[in-house]
Amino acid sequence: MVCEQHAIGDLRKIVVHDGHQGPKEIGCSQDFLNWLTDPKLNGGGALMDFGCYGADLLTWLMQGQRPTSVFAVTQHIKPDVYPKVEDEATIIVTYPRAQGIIQASWNWPYNRKDMELYGQTGYVLVPHSDVLRVLQGKDKEREISVPPLTGNQANALAYLAAVVRGEIKPTGLSSLEVNLVAMEILDAARESAETGKRVDLSAE
Repeated sequence: MVCEQHAIGDLRKIVVHDGHQGPKEIGCSQDFLNWLTDPKLNGGGALMDFGCYGADLLTWLMQGQRPTSVFAVTQHIKPDVYPKVEDEATIIVTYPRAQGIIQASWNWPYNRKDMELYGQTGYVLVPHSDVLRVLQGKDKEREISVPPLTGNQANALAYLAAVVRGEIKPTGLSSLEVNLVAMEILDAARESAETGKRVDLSAE
């Protein structure tokens, strides 16, 4: 709808919300928690844990375009629970004609994975994985039900198994090209949060 049909014009703003109450709060195993909250092993806390989804989605929606700059702010809202890593992160990703905002948090009051796409002539809101709320031009907002994915696209393990068996090649959100740019965004976000400064990315 957005990239192929160009239904809302050129993208101008993408806002991605990801996270939950916190890995300890939702009952993650101690082994996983030890890795997830180790700044050396995992590279960070909420920024890496949930910022990766937004960075991946932004890069995919921007059709692989690298951003021009990244600015991030992180917080320790629960230092008694997560003393070694941040539990809150906001990342602003700037493109020549668009902006992405990633809100990664271990402080949402509920599980959250949703996003908002705003173009020149409308928007597509994704409040849940199976629902789209779409507004185009002067039309009224409409709600579209999204059918579930099938086959090896239905879940992550089926997809991974198909890749390992050589049945499919990773593309789109799981492609190497998209994820290299996503990691560049996360590295820049970590640097920005540490220095308090915007990180400008080179053209190459």
